Amino acid sequence: MPPKGKATQKPKAGSSTTTITTTKPSAPAAPSTNNTNNNASKQPEKEEPSTVAELSRYHFELCHPFEGKRSTTQANQLVWFASRLVTRLPVRFLGAKGQKDLWKTVNEHSLPARGFNLRKYKKRQQQHKGVDSRGRDIGEYTAKEWGIRQEKRVTLSCLQLQSQRFRELRDRQKRGFVDRQTGDQVLVTDSEYTEEKQRRGEMEKLSRELYGVEGMAKQGKLALDPEWDDVVPIVMEDPENALAAIAYSPDYAEAMSYLRAVMSAKEYSPRSLKLTEYIIKLNPAHYTVWLFRAANIFAMKLPIPDEITWLNQIALESLKNYQIWHHRNLLVEHYHPSIASDPPALASFATSEREFLTQILAQDTKNYHVWSYRSWMVGKLGMWGNPEELRSTEELIEQDVRNNSAWSHRFYLVFSDPENCTPGEKYAVTEADPKVPGEIVDREVAYAEEKIRLAPQNQSGWNYLRGVLVKGGRGFSSVREFAEEFVKGLGEGEEAEEVRSSHALDLLAEVYKELGERERADLCLRRLMEKWDRIRGGYWQWRREGLGLAEVAA
Repeated sequence: MPPKGKATQKPKAGSSTTTITTTKPSAPAAPSTNNTNNNASKQPEKEEPSTVAELSRYHFELCHPFEGKRSTTQANQLVWFASRLVTRLPVRFLGAKGQKDLWKTVNEHSLPARGFNLRKYKKRQQQHKGVDSRGRDIGEYTAKEWGIRQEKRVTLSCLQLQSQRFRELRDRQKRGFVDRQTGDQVLVTDSEYTEEKQRRGEMEKLSRELYGVEGMAKQGKLALDPEWDDVVPIVMEDPENALAAIAYSPDYAEAMSYLRAVMSAKEYSPRSLKLTEYIIKLNPAHYTVWLFRAANIFAMKLPIPDEITWLNQIALESLKNYQIWHHRNLLVEHYHPSIASDPPALASFATSEREFLTQILAQDTKNYHVWSYRSWMVGKLGMWGNPEELRSTEELIEQDVRNNSAWSHRFYLVFSDPENCTPGEKYAVTEADPKVPGEIVDREVAYAEEKIRLAPQNQSGWNYLRGVLVKGGRGFSSVREFAEEFVKGLGEGEEAEEVRSSHALDLLAEVYKELGERERADLCLRRLMEKWDRIRGGYWQWRREGLGLAEVAA
């Protein structure tokens, strides 16, 4: 403690003890509001510290006023030494004279007896360095902002401790620990799982606010879910200097790393199924995920109708996705044996499938994947003689007579029916089948003619008519009168000639060739080449040459 008496007492004359002497610094001038520079003795007003870095430095300078002057003059160095010495324990071991001189210097220069701790100051300086998650310099924070940041850090620490306690409790549950007080086995309740999940979300949010994605916040949705704590994700990284590195989103990359882990372990569980659903929402075209999902459903023996109900919504959201229909194919293949011997159940399932296909075709009537699945479904579920299926194609053709997919499906439905065709692959699609009933051929010819009259230039109807005639073993000449309805005055001059359908003219060429009227057949092909379908002139010329007429060859 300082010696008693006046601190400014002068030393006795002739004293041999060395004293620390220096010039007493003048007191700082009081703040002034006068902006004139007439009085040179007044010091400029010093701005109040506004940031935490400035405030910390300000406090340090208050406690160490000579810290920045220790390398200027010898007198200042002595004062600096006294300011450092007075705050340390060794001052007690000085002699009486040394302590007297030391305290004299302290009193003369108003040095603080308790200095600012340099270690704490340097530690605080480190806290004020760097940038936050938004790229702002932390040292530029105001005192209020710094307080808010510190509160968030304390909150994050508390949440981390609670999360650690949850992990310890769950580990005890896995090991079968028994509570000594109650005698019951340690269990983690559903509410505790829910609280932990919410807690990790708060931890993630605080981590991102405090440290950004480059700091503590590198955890994704699955890493924050306590259900996946026991899984070590398998991360796949592109090789260094890869020519075509794929820029996966963080959520997708994390989900795939967990998927690799459960696939490697062949884990078929509800959480694996939930993981496939999560990835499918991120990328519905990933076929490996669909295959693993099907394996989970079959291994856990889940109800196939429930999976199909879920799949319907996914299909409506991704109309052009092939993997969806392949997955549906696998489901029906797996489900069919359980209802094959139950006709009412089979009919009910077929009806639900047709209703859904009608719903999805209403959005995209020419979806190849849907029509391909529908053709397979007809054979698998035995829907050949189902009048509703045939009526469904009629409705689609009435909506759009140019829907070639509906025409093709109708042809397959009618002429691949085991009741109306020879079983096996004895006859190709373009060959006549003697088992096809004549009344079926008459019905389909009449249907095709009716639709052709609605749109004579529509090729789908003409192709269907040709196919029906070939499959029924009938010649093209049987529809001569119908085809001639669309061609008038052929070869009688530009004004007299009227062709409402180039496809009818093409069919008439086949009709006349079949009847042996080669000159008339050549006239049809020549007029197609010259006027009615000049873009395929080379094709029509080749057809003319096939007639074997001398003038054509020349």
